[in-house]
Amino acid sequence: MKKANFITFEGPEGAGKTTAIQAVLPFLEELTSKVVVTTREPGGNPLAEAVRDLLKEQQEPAIDARTEVLLLAASRREHVVQTILPALNNGVVVVSDRYLDSSLAYQGGGRGLGMQAVQAINDYAIENPETGQAVEPGLTIYMDLPVEIGLERVFKHRTGKIDRMDRENLDFHRRVRESYLELAAQNPERIKTVNANQPADKVLEDVKTILLENWR
Repeated sequence: MKKANFITFEGPEGAGKTTAIQAVLPFLEELTSKVVVTTREPGGNPLAEAVRDLLKEQQEPAIDARTEVLLLAASRREHVVQTILPALNNGVVVVSDRYLDSSLAYQGGGRGLGMQAVQAINDYAIENPETGQAVEPGLTIYMDLPVEIGLERVFKHRTGKIDRMDRENLDFHRRVRESYLELAAQNPERIKTVNANQPADKVLEDVKTILLENWR
């Protein structure tokens, strides 16, 4: 496997992505002997964070699904040009809590817009302005678990605010997971699946094994 300097973590609600990233960060820094920066989507810089705040809040009337995907694409564009590319150009390893796969799963699958349509919108958003090539992760760690378990974790154990996406109905979250599994099946070289329905130490061990394989 080619060494990936741009690594993303993906998963449905309650999968433990953020916890895993923080836990594995010292290991990754030692493994790569490089500076490692963490970021997130939506977010990663002031403008993108402002979009994140807007999208997380419950809106009345509800945000139109196409408006949602366009706002996310705009936020992602800022993330790419202001945060991700400058770091990669400086030889830094970038680890992002969510990226394009989230839009494909949540808006393409969950909202029913179709993954091809969401991909088309984001092809423009993730283009490197200097090379014209897509800015894509070399490695994606997908943390999978049944949606019922993930949502139980969110509503019982999350210390932060329960947001608009968390409150979507069960069918929505099932479509999201199904879309993620479809993406993983279509991209086995890039997307590596971890069973997140395990004890935390075993999940972390599996994540470390994938990172070791990436940097071997």
